[in-house]
Order: sequence, then C-alpha cells, then structure tokens
Amino acid sequence: MQTFSRISFTLFLIFSATLSQAQEKSLFNGKDLSGWEIYGTEKWYVEDGYLVCESGPDKEYGYLATVDSYKDFDLTVDFKQEADGNSGVFFRSSIEGTKITGWQVEVAPPGHNTGGIYESYGREWLIKPDPEKENLKMGKWNTLRIRAVGDQVTTWLNGKEMIDLKDEKIGKAEGAIALQIHSGGGIKVLWRNLKISEL
Repeated sequence: MQTFSRISFTLFLIFSATLSQAQEKSLFNGKDLSGWEIYGTEKWYVEDGYLVCESGPDKEYGYLATVDSYKDFDLTVDFKQEADGNSGVFFRSSIEGTKITGWQVEVAPPGHNTGGIYESYGREWLIKPDPEKENLKMGKWNTLRIRAVGDQVTTWLNGKEMIDLKDEKIGKAEGAIALQIHSGGGIKVLWRNLKISEL
C-alpha cells in the first residue's frame, strides 16, 4: 500500500510539472518583435538575441506591448540596465498613443523602488518595497517575477519577495503586458527570457 501511494504521489508530481510546463509560453522569440506592438517613437529592437529598449531623439515615453491580453498570470523576465535603467513592466494595461492606463512594476536604478507598483494616470504609487529588500544589480542581469491572481499581486526581484498587494481595482482589470521607456533620454535596458504562465 505504501509503495502504491509513493508511486501515485510521484506520478502526480510528474503530471503537475508537465502541466505547468505546458502552460508556460515565451513572449519573446529572440529574433524579432512578433506578438508585440510599439507605441511612441522610442527605440525597440532585437540585438544578439536580446530585446532592447533605448531612448530615441524625442526622449519621450515609449512602450512595447503584447498584442494579447492577460488576466491571471505568473511572469518572469530577466533585465540588464545599461546607462540609465528607468523602465518598468506594465500589466493589465491599455494604451492609446503613449498614454497608458494600468499598473507598472517599477524597474529603475538602485534606491528607486524596483519591484514596487505604480498606477499610471491614477493613484500613482500604490506600494513601494522596503528599502532593506534592495538587491538590484545595476549593469548585470536581474530576474523579475510578477504574479497576478484576482486582486492580489506579488513581485520578486532576484528571488526575494519585494511587495504583496491586494487591490480591488487591479482585480477587475485585464489587459496587455507592456515594457516601458521612461521620458528624459539616456535610457537603455536589455531584456531576455520573457516567460508567462496563465493561471
């Protein structure tokens, strides 16, 4: 009986892992911007297998958004900040021109709340990480994870939980995933391994 139980449990774990892998998909193919749409005049391109965002001559806000919409998901992405790294990952968002409504998980230089959540054209900062959690590696690869289920959003930076927020307004929304270039110029961020699992 115990042997049967162990076998059943092992099969359950294998099935769960397989199901999890089947649900995960890549948002970036490493070759081009298929599945994404550019908003604004800032630069979005692929170089050496990386997705690159870079300020253009207009030095304005720019966005690269998924064509598809997402509600409940678990997203991971690696980023490396070169020059100024003021950027972000929006979720459950909609865009008209360069006006975006939704929520941004901040990606910024050290000491500027990477992993916190900002509501664009709304309540502004909803939550900032405890400064003691700061573990951003400027100029090196970092891993950001965002999990949004219903009205609860949790973020991690390099494996450390940064914030955990429950918000009714967020819970009612659905929309695109979007990467941001902040206005002001001088920004360059590299992205890779953009993977999402719909929950």
